[in-house]
Amino acid sequence: MKKLLDKYIKKIVQQGLAEEKRLLFLGLDAELVSSRPSAADNSELARVFDMMNISSLLYAEPAEPYRSIISCLSGRSAGTLTPSDCETRTFLHDIPVIEELSAAEISQALSHRKAAIVRGSSIVSYGTVSPEQAFVSFSSVCFSTFVKFFTDLLFSLQDRKRNNIPCDEKLIRSYHEIIKKLPQVEMTENPLSSHLPEKEEDIYAGIAEAGRELVKNRLVDSYFGNISAVRGNTIYISQTGSSMDELDTCIDAVPLDGSSSAGITASSELSAHIGIYKATGKKAIIHGHPKFTVIQSMSCRQEGCDLSTCYRSCRVPRFIAGIPVVSGEIGTGPAGLSNTVPESMDGRHAVIVYGHGIFAVGDDAFREPFSVITSTEQKCREEYFLTVNHLL
Repeated sequence: MKKLLDKYIKKIVQQGLAEEKRLLFLGLDAELVSSRPSAADNSELARVFDMMNISSLLYAEPAEPYRSIISCLSGRSAGTLTPSDCETRTFLHDIPVIEELSAAEISQALSHRKAAIVRGSSIVSYGTVSPEQAFVSFSSVCFSTFVKFFTDLLFSLQDRKRNNIPCDEKLIRSYHEIIKKLPQVEMTENPLSSHLPEKEEDIYAGIAEAGRELVKNRLVDSYFGNISAVRGNTIYISQTGSSMDELDTCIDAVPLDGSSSAGITASSELSAHIGIYKATGKKAIIHGHPKFTVIQSMSCRQEGCDLSTCYRSCRVPRFIAGIPVVSGEIGTGPAGLSNTVPESMDGRHAVIVYGHGIFAVGDDAFREPFSVITSTEQKCREEYFLTVNHLL
């Protein structure tokens, strides 16, 4: 258990989510193991294991800017945060805000949600099988609150201008403090090959390398994203729930003719990937959730629209950095991504899905879609701040 705790602590630190000294990870094996045995919060957190059927519990004060974002949002919340991005809708649903670090409050909140915010600047999450689950939930809260804060700020400024109402001075002050803490964007040279090899073992290696680079460059958070490549009559695709920086043994080879059930563990967006290949003839796809791409995809507020349904039924033509924005739900229904994305991808290199990130394609390898995702995220970031600065 200690090795598993150390593994995910290392991931948290490497991905800039928290400093090791500001987190406490508990795991239950033959006995309760703590990442910091002398920590003052151990006893209260340990009591949660008596109240819930869990194997791990993560309590952490995230790194900046997440710490300040969570402090701001939780201070404005009556008890629950409800971000509207896809990760929250499908995975977290909403994020409870509890008043103090008590076993009773934690167990009550986590009895129906994967994670909770302790009012102020901390997050608590759990795993029933592995510490991996606690890590994923923690990462997702950091992502979702980041998206919510910057979306809320933009909407507040737009409302002020449109309705000539007083500005939310406290939110604006928080914004000015938080943007000072945003990490600088470093445009790195594209490390991926421009040609995907033919041998199956080398295809697996190429997909795994692309996944590691997406995480390294913080173009995906948690486990939300997928990668695929086509060779002959087979699509090679990352498995559902797989860690994007650990794909070496988490790739499925699925016959395109449906002659095998190998796709049962494949990404939930397998049908969308197959649809894209059929529509474009491209051989490589990367899907990720870069933060500002997601934020900008949700920045439309057409008068008369029901914003609660935009993610599945919007038909207002929109483009971001020359890339179409479409609605779409996970799955194969009438509003499923398997229908909305392929039809919009024809003749293009990328499609952005409302609240859900970007699908990018390459003729033969991952170099091109990686570059498209990187440059799109940079453009979305720049456009966001230009818009906000104009409204301030």
